[in-house]
Amino acid sequence: MRRRISALVLTAVMAGTGAALVTAPTAQAAAITCDVAKLHRDADVLKQKAARQKRAGQREAARRTLAQADALQRRAAQCDASDRNASHHF
Repeated sequence: MRRRISALVLTAVMAGTGAALVTAPTAQAAAITCDVAKLHRDADVLKQKAARQKRAGQREAARRTLAQADALQRRAAQCDASDRNASHHF
């Protein structure tokens, strides 16, 4: 049901004068970039915070903070890989 409604709305918008409005967000979504250096800096800050938490005896909080730092590093690696692969065109 949800897909049918969204398809009807999309069709109605495309039939009207809003065709440019529908295509604009997709073009903007393709232009999203990420700052790899900032992601690495944020991960380093979180690792330092985790070390302080571990020294203070807050092992569970340190584990969660390290998980956040790892997630940032994985995101930076994904951005790095997408930048390398985006340069190869057909």
